[in-house]
Order: sequence, then C-alpha cells, then structure tokens
Amino acid sequence: MRTDAIFHRASDNGCYAYNENELVINLKTGYDVREVILHYDDPFTHGIMGGAQSLSGKQKYMDAPKRLQQHLLWSATVEPEFKRCRYFFELIDEEGEHIFYLEDGFHTEAQLAQNKRMLQFFMFPWMNPSDINRVPAWVNGTIWYQIFPDRFCNGDESLNPEQTLPWAGPKTKVTNEQIYGGDLEGIISKLSYLEELGITGLYLTPVNEAYSIHKYNTTDYCKIDPQFGDKKKMKELVKKAHEHGIRVMLDGVFNHSGSFFKPWMDVVEKGPDSNYFDWFFVNKWPFEKDWSNARKGNFYSFAFVDPMPKLNTNHPEVIEYIMKVCESWVKEYDIDGLRLDVANEISHTFCKELRRRMYALKEDFYIMGEIWHDSMPWLRGDEFDAVMNYPFTGTVTDFWEDKALTKDDFEYGINRCFSLYMKQTNDVMFNLLDSHDTVRLMNRVKNGNQVIQMLVVLYTMPGSPCIYYGTEVALPGGPDPDCRRCMPWNEIEAGEYKKQLSLTRQLIRLRKEQPALRNQEYEFTHVFPDERVLEYTKTDKETGVRIQVILNASTEDLIIPEFMVEGKTILFHNLFTASKCVLKKNGALILLDS
Repeated sequence: MRTDAIFHRASDNGCYAYNENELVINLKTGYDVREVILHYDDPFTHGIMGGAQSLSGKQKYMDAPKRLQQHLLWSATVEPEFKRCRYFFELIDEEGEHIFYLEDGFHTEAQLAQNKRMLQFFMFPWMNPSDINRVPAWVNGTIWYQIFPDRFCNGDESLNPEQTLPWAGPKTKVTNEQIYGGDLEGIISKLSYLEELGITGLYLTPVNEAYSIHKYNTTDYCKIDPQFGDKKKMKELVKKAHEHGIRVMLDGVFNHSGSFFKPWMDVVEKGPDSNYFDWFFVNKWPFEKDWSNARKGNFYSFAFVDPMPKLNTNHPEVIEYIMKVCESWVKEYDIDGLRLDVANEISHTFCKELRRRMYALKEDFYIMGEIWHDSMPWLRGDEFDAVMNYPFTGTVTDFWEDKALTKDDFEYGINRCFSLYMKQTNDVMFNLLDSHDTVRLMNRVKNGNQVIQMLVVLYTMPGSPCIYYGTEVALPGGPDPDCRRCMPWNEIEAGEYKKQLSLTRQLIRLRKEQPALRNQEYEFTHVFPDERVLEYTKTDKETGVRIQVILNASTEDLIIPEFMVEGKTILFHNLFTASKCVLKKNGALILLDS
C-alpha cells in the first residue's frame, strides 16, 4: 500500500463540525486503496486518557471517494453523542492488505494489539457551538451579478464629468482613462431588467470617492463618488434593490488607499511628524517624485503602484477607523455584504474584528474576500464566509480554452475546488467565470454556445454563482481594462441577444427551482467514451430527484442513447435534437429523472 499518499489532519477541512451534531472527517489516499473503515468512539468511553486504551468502538465505511489528480478523497459524517471524538482509519488496498492509520503513523493489527502500546488516536476534542463555522443561509440561493458602475448604465447625465464619452458599443475597446458616465441612477433604472433575469444579489465594485474610473484608489471612504451620485442615491439604490428581492454587496478597499486620501497626504507632507505616519508602512522619507518609491522599498503599496499606499491594518487606529466606515455602510445604506479587495494582505486581526462588528449589526451579513489561492486560513469561521472562487474559474474556463484537457482533468479540478474547504463554506463560495480582473468568457472561446456551456456548469455546481455584467449576452472584452466595456443596452433592446438572454434566464430559473442544482451532491459519470464530453449527476436525497448534465465539448455531434432520455424531462437544452437524440458540438443538455 502506498502509505506516502495517505494524509489526514484532525482540523480545518480534514475534520470539522458541520453543525452542532455532525462531524465531518476526510482522508486522502492513493488510488490503490479499495475501501476505508472509520473507527470512532468517545475518548472517555474506556476511561481517562493515559490509562488503559481500547480499539473497540463504532465502525463506519467511508463514502465512495472523489477523484483528485493524485489522490482519492474519502469522507464520512458521524454524530458523536457527547460532542467528542477519537478515531483512526482502517485501510484495505486492492491486494487485500490491511493497515491502520493513527495520528503517529501506520500500524499493523499485531502492533495495535500490544497491550503496552500507547495508542495515539486522531482527536476532535469538543464540538464547541461558538467554534462552528456558520455561514449566512441566504447566500447559497443567491444569484449574483457584478457591476462596474461607470460602464453599466448612464442614468443621470447631470453627473457626467466634462470628459465623458458617448456610450460605446460592445465592440469598442476601453481603457481606464475613459469615462462613460455610468452611475447609481443607471443601476436603479435597470433593477427590473435584473429581476427579470433572475438576479437576487448585486456586487458593486467601489463606489466611494476616488480619482480613477475603477475607484480602487480611495480618496474618501465616507463619501459616494460624485460621478456616481451621493449617499441619498446610494440609500435609494439599496432600498429599491431590496424591493426587487435583490441584496447588495459593496467593495471594501482596505488593503490600500489612494494617494489623495487625507491621512496619506499628511504623511507625504510631514513624514514621521504626521499623526498618521504609522497608518502606513513607510521605510524611508522623504519620497522620490518619479513614482519609484514602492519598487525602491521607500514604502509598501498595492503591488508596486505608488498611488496606492498600503494601509497598516495591524494598527488599532486604522482598524477602528475602517470598522466605523463599514458600520456606517450598514447603518446608512442597509447593505447585506462586503467584498474585501486584496484580502490576503489584510491582517487577520483586522478580519476577525470585522466579522465581529458586522455580525453585531446583521447576524446574516456576508463577508467575502478577494483571494486567488488556497484560502483556508481565512475560512475557519472567524473571518470570511467565502472567497472569490478563482480555482473554480480556472478549472472551468481552462477546459474550454485548452482542447488537450480531458473530462478526467475537469473532474479532478472540480473535486479539488470543493475539497479545499468545509462543506458549509462550499455552500456559499463565490463562484464566477469572469470579472473586472479577467478576460471575458467570449474572448476565451469566441462562441456564444460555449459560453452557455460554461454557464451550465456555473449554475449546476455548489456555491453561490455570480455573472459579470454583460456575460448574460456574451459581451466580449480582453484583459483588464478591456474587460470593462460598456453594457450593450441598445443592442439588447433591439433584440440582438434575445436567444442568449433567454438561455441564461432559463438556467437561472432552473437553479432557483431545483434544490439539487444548489447542493453538493454531484457525481461524475462516464457513459460516453469521448474525452471531451462532460457528464455528471446532481441528486436531491430528500426527494430522490436526479438531474443529469451532459455537455458536448468535443468536435463531433454526440448520439445520446435513448435510455438516457426516455421517460425523463428535458429541463434545458442547447443544440439538442430530441427526435434523433443528437447533441451537437457545443451543445448542453439537462435531464430530470424524479
């Protein structure tokens, strides 16, 4: 047996309380392991620790494993009667070899039977209610829509700066220097459109005063940028969004400020004599005037961008200042969530205090961080509820962009995404396919039907799905800043995107109607030999409903066996001929078997 491929840790995503009664235990092994038996018991069933030890206890076969690229991931859920659990694993490989895996390593049955041996069990000491990772229940059912305000809709031309350009068409490339006049009134005017699309959550990129078009270099955290509106208009937007059944999440840029943030300007002028000197990470003053300070290490900034000096989120005054800002956003605007920009560089001290303060105002508040990598340190239940699921983004978009990838590669990638964190975290992970920081989907595949296929994955996988404005009509756009093109309202109203919009609406409706599409019960199947045909089943165990998803990403039309379609309801299809059971290339098919 390949013991070097076996790993478990009794914490984080390896062993955790799913709720006050259920304990989830996960184990990684190599592909040579055939079955795993979990042995578990209360630590004190046979006396206090340090006394006589016993191997007796309850046994449970671990669930059929998920396939990762190099490992199998096994899982079991148990309900410790007294909220404590000691446990170990019995593993059987394809040759019939048995080994036992405890915290101190691997043992034979004979070794475990030695009476004088001190057995080092895996241990989950106590399922403390206050330690359980709890997430806001509403988020799993939310359909998010990300808006970059300047490019979404110009609703109040009286706010337009002098240099505002005429609204551009979908083929017009854009830069960060161009202003098109989108504003909060424009978003309000399109709330009915969003409701009809099926949107129930808005994520707005920054709306606070800043001198850029993207607003990620904040000048005043307490002021709405005049180009977008004012506090009154922001409050109106949230109120009307709520009336349309849409929650609102704002973007908090707290890793860094802009160069016109008054505390930073005071530091630039006074250096160590400034009362705000320790609000930032300054190593050498006075500063150079050629924008080379960050690269020379004179002070730390976002990346090496001098006009975005890094805030010291370890400093008590900085923490308190930003906490009051966030509290004011909840109290004044009644927002429902907060996305943190460059969240992995903000101090954990800050993040823990943010959660405490926000939950004191709204117990179901949603906190989500922009982190592009493994984020377990932030997702233990005392900081963020979720992060932007860019590993999911990469797994999905890479499969359609890289034709050498197979259905196995896709399965490994998806399983990895949902093995990184606790189940409750997976329920509210912020799943996305493109954003203001990435190339748009249409520029990756240049085919609207392939965009629909990717949206099928987005709306049938666990988590909380988000589409970037315009993705519902396959709006094109290259790397940042060209991914921030103007929303093509004229073309939408002229009916040019009628089919694409209709398909997106159907998918969103299905997501809302079918609980199976929102849960974590998915299984990849392998009916078709073609390596570019994706197939997986979603199951609702309570009702017995099974939903089959088939995506033909191959270069040939696909014949669907009649037994797979007969007696089933076609919930969604694109490029499928039911009479001949043909799913054309770039086609999608969703079947219901209840």
